[in-house]
Amino acid sequence: MKFLDQAKIFIQSGDGGAGCVSFRREKYIEFGGPNGGDGGKGGSVFIEAVPNLNTLIDFRYHQHFKAQKGRPGQGSDKTGSKGEDIVIKVPVGTEVLAEDGETLIVDMIEPGQVYRIAKGGDGGRGNAQFKSSTNQAPRYAEPGWPGEEMWVWLRLKVIADVGLIGMPNAGKSTFLSVVTKARPKIADYPFTTLHPNLGVAWVDDYEMVIADIPGLIEGAHEGVGLGDRFLKHVERCSAFLHLIDATQEDVAFAYQAIRKELELYNENLSQKPEVVVLNKIDALTQEEALKKQKILEKASGKKVFLMSAVAKQGIFDCLIEVNQYIKRERKKRDDEAKLSEEKVSENKPWSPLN
Repeated sequence: MKFLDQAKIFIQSGDGGAGCVSFRREKYIEFGGPNGGDGGKGGSVFIEAVPNLNTLIDFRYHQHFKAQKGRPGQGSDKTGSKGEDIVIKVPVGTEVLAEDGETLIVDMIEPGQVYRIAKGGDGGRGNAQFKSSTNQAPRYAEPGWPGEEMWVWLRLKVIADVGLIGMPNAGKSTFLSVVTKARPKIADYPFTTLHPNLGVAWVDDYEMVIADIPGLIEGAHEGVGLGDRFLKHVERCSAFLHLIDATQEDVAFAYQAIRKELELYNENLSQKPEVVVLNKIDALTQEEALKKQKILEKASGKKVFLMSAVAKQGIFDCLIEVNQYIKRERKKRDDEAKLSEEKVSENKPWSPLN
């Protein structure tokens, strides 16, 4: 399945049905009163986040979504039927933005989350609604109210616990294929990965979702190498696993270049927890690996792990370390959710049914 993380769609809710002008026509009743029914309400447009989708590819070929119009009212005070609603299913983690591409309408981050993005138009009132003591035979009914229409952007940001970052050919896809059942394309040349890949690893009975994004290069925050399209996919991660190719001449520069791009793109990214890993140590002697490890520790100010994804050396030491940050972030979210529930409970009005 082709990965698509951005799409523009047109949304239109249904117009309300027109009210009806009608009068009673019954035997032996010479002057029947008004009995025109109201028009039906137009269908609304909803957006639903579903967990079994991971791309916006469906919206490449289906870009217009129009809900059904309400039916007009009828005589005998019959209200027109309501137009059918439309539910647009999107992957969890999809942002819905206005046509300007910047104004956020809603962020669909919870599975099963539903949001009404366009309300259907109300039906017009039939002439029976306008009867009064001074106008007992109104010959007027309202037209239905128009629905809403708009262009919106759908922008997918994958939801993962760990984001794999690093320069092209740092071994991120190989690492993902070793620790998870994901099967990304792997080859010995830069930019093999052209779209984000997700995999699930288990550490200490904890499930960990890992996102492998295409390699970043200098100027990525401005879109060089499509970097700005890729960096958004790690915004929701709890921690980063930063892989540096040990065969590079200047490992300190490789580390600092990526850190600079994160900071220029979004300062919050540069403040996320990070585990620094020197990968491909199987291609170096032990002396060379230790020397580059010290250089990288000095440049990063962090402990640097030695790893070879191909030889499966040092992999789980890195996962156990990054898992500490994930557990901490999950506990923080759980505590915030619990605190929010307690506040709602405190503000709930007293009732004998509670």
